Amino acid sequence: MADGKNSGVEFLRLTDVHAFYGESHILHGVDLTVNRGEVVTLLGRNGAGRTTTLKAILGLVGRRTGSIMVNGTEAVALPPHRIAHLGIGYCPEERGIFTSLTCEENLLLPPPVASGGMSVDEIYDMFPNLKERRHSPGGRLSGGEQQMLSVARILRTGAKLLLLDEISEGLAPVIVQALGRAIRTLRAKGLTIVMVEQNFRFAAPLADRFYVVEHGRVIETFAAAELEAKKDMLHEVLGV
Repeated sequence: MADGKNSGVEFLRLTDVHAFYGESHILHGVDLTVNRGEVVTLLGRNGAGRTTTLKAILGLVGRRTGSIMVNGTEAVALPPHRIAHLGIGYCPEERGIFTSLTCEENLLLPPPVASGGMSVDEIYDMFPNLKERRHSPGGRLSGGEQQMLSVARILRTGAKLLLLDEISEGLAPVIVQALGRAIRTLRAKGLTIVMVEQNFRFAAPLADRFYVVEHGRVIETFAAAELEAKKDMLHEVLGV
C-alpha cells in the first residue's frame, strides 16, 4: 500500500473535468484525487472515458474545462509539454516505440521532465529482458518487451506521476507478472501511479484505491480493503 510518510499528500486532483474531441463530449464532470505514493486504478468498460481521463490530464484532448491540479499547479490551461514538466510520464496503449532505433536508443531518447530519473543500469535491473535486447531494434522486440520498454522509457525522465494505459493488454502471463513487480517497486520508491486496466486480476492486487468510470463520470470510488464488498457492483458494471 501507499508509503505512510506520503499518504494524504495530494499529488493530483481533477474537479468537474469535461473533455471534448471536436463536438464529441466525452468526460462529463470527472472528480478524482490521487495522493503521493498511491497506485490508483480507473475501472470501467471500453468507451467509459478512462483513457480520455488520462489524456485530459496531459492536455491531449481537443478541449477540456474544469480544474486539473498537478502537485499544486493548475494545469488545465497549460500545453502538453508544460504539463509533462510538472513531472508526469505517460505510457499510451499504442506504446509508441521507435522501431528503427535500438532498445537502448529508445531508452535514452526521452528528455528529462524532472530530476531523479532512473539510470539505464537501474532500469536494466528492473527489466533484465531489456538488458538482453539492448542492441536489438525496437521493431524486433516482442510485444511484451515493447511494453516493458514503453514503461521503462518514462522512468528515465524523472516523472513522479505515471499514467499507464492498459499496459497488460494482450501480453503473456510471465510478462504481466514482471510488469506487476515493476509497479510494486516503483510504488516502494514513492512514485504515484494512475492505471487504466481492463485486466482486473492484474490491477486488483496492485491498487490502493479504485475509481469506477461510466459514461464519462466517476460513479464509485473505494479502497482496496473494500474490494470484496464491492464485488457485486463490479460484476454488474464491468462484468468481472
